[in-house]
Amino acid sequence: MTTVGEALITLLEAHGVDTVFGIPGVHTVELYRGLARSKIRHVTPRHEQGAGFMADGYARASGRPGVAFVITGPGLTNTITAMGQARADSVPMLVISGVNATPTLGKGLGHLHELPDQRGMMEKVALFSHRITGADELPGVLARAFSVFSSSRPGPVHIEIPTDIMVKPADGLVAVLSNAAPPVPDGAAIAKAAELVAAARRPVILAGGGAKKAESPLKRLAERLGAPVVQTTNARGLLYRHPLGVPASPSLKAVRALIAEADLVIAAGTEFGPTDYDGYGDGGFVPPANLIRIDIDADQLARRPPTVSIQADCAEAIEALLDRIGGSAASGDGQARAAATRKAALAEVSPAFTAQIRAVEMIRDALPGAIIVGDSTQPVYAANLYYDHDRPGGWFNAATGFGALGFGPPAAIGAALAVPDAPVVCLTGDGGFQFTLPELGAALDAAAPVIFVVWNNRGYREIETSMLDVGVEPVGVSPAPPDFCKLAEAYGIAAERLADIGHLADALKRARATGLPYVIEITVD
Repeated sequence: MTTVGEALITLLEAHGVDTVFGIPGVHTVELYRGLARSKIRHVTPRHEQGAGFMADGYARASGRPGVAFVITGPGLTNTITAMGQARADSVPMLVISGVNATPTLGKGLGHLHELPDQRGMMEKVALFSHRITGADELPGVLARAFSVFSSSRPGPVHIEIPTDIMVKPADGLVAVLSNAAPPVPDGAAIAKAAELVAAARRPVILAGGGAKKAESPLKRLAERLGAPVVQTTNARGLLYRHPLGVPASPSLKAVRALIAEADLVIAAGTEFGPTDYDGYGDGGFVPPANLIRIDIDADQLARRPPTVSIQADCAEAIEALLDRIGGSAASGDGQARAAATRKAALAEVSPAFTAQIRAVEMIRDALPGAIIVGDSTQPVYAANLYYDHDRPGGWFNAATGFGALGFGPPAAIGAALAVPDAPVVCLTGDGGFQFTLPELGAALDAAAPVIFVVWNNRGYREIETSMLDVGVEPVGVSPAPPDFCKLAEAYGIAAERLADIGHLADALKRARATGLPYVIEITVD
């Protein structure tokens, strides 16, 4: 007899899942039946939040959904933070949890890990939450999840399986594979957009995370129009060192001026979120008057109605627009506008942040093509303002949007397992690292060759600065850091401490050569 738990593993394999992050418990034992003899790799984090963040990093790096197995109750509530981050950043994540036996649900009988309404709670953060009540539901609900991931704005999906259902017979279940695709670009919208493009003399393109898979068409569109391309945090790497690239935050005055002076703005895969467009909270960003928006999500398009909206995958929409406008590369002043904006934007950044940007550039230059996964730490904040990465999708962090501290270390582990040939660097602070520090053990278990670069300024310096800026005497911003090198060594992980940032490149190369997890602690005055 095949049980529901065993069928789940087989069906996940059919959907292309090769890795699951999870911590087994008494409420998920039956979900693990058959896992050992499957082709799916299981990675054990040290906390369920780590499981969610690992699934997030895996998804961002691979482009495939990250999958987590967690127990009912505290296991699932521990995962909510990671699901919130995935929801904010449109990351495909499948969270499969247990729940108590069907006859007990909602009765408040005091069963282990019981919640009043687990599924009701998850419906508030997941794109959808579904409880399996019979074996025959399983293929369909998995198909629905993978359809959402492939055809619309992705995010977290939750499936819960009661303990009494996990052991039910599930013989003969066949996977229902999704072939759902994003909406096809509307011809009338493309034609209207082409008219606006033809009339424009000073166009600008805004690229967000939704465009990170559209590198080639985006570059061709920029060159065809002579349009500077402003890249938000999640779009960095799309036009590395390109003369039309502007790898700077729209929160900077110089970038806002570029947008304001444009007679047409094409926004591809960006939600105009305040952490990208109004990071200083000054209300100074003014939405463009003549705006073409490309987004896969109809709700997102409705939130900031443009002149023309195109609901579609960014790459497909840009290809359709290119086909419509035809012609050869423009010869306007786009490169000059982009160069002037880059210079002015960098001049706005404080000397301290400029030095921290240089540190991030050291990482990029020492390890070309690296995936740099950031936490909420000063060099990450600095680079989110201005930094040009050399790999599309290779710069991501939790310092925008939902802003979950502790994201970096587990997300980097997920990324390293998803793309084993790429160097993966976790850039974290001493405060944020302590949120998920035990995941060093998970990196060791999984042989994930993450280089953990710890920016140790002995506290939450960004928060301390914010307090001082508004006249609040700093309190609670100086948690004592441990000796990170000794902690790494306690796990059997090599580590070194740098007092001079100038030695970082050599340390990174030494770390990469080991092919193993490695910790580099940088002590900052």
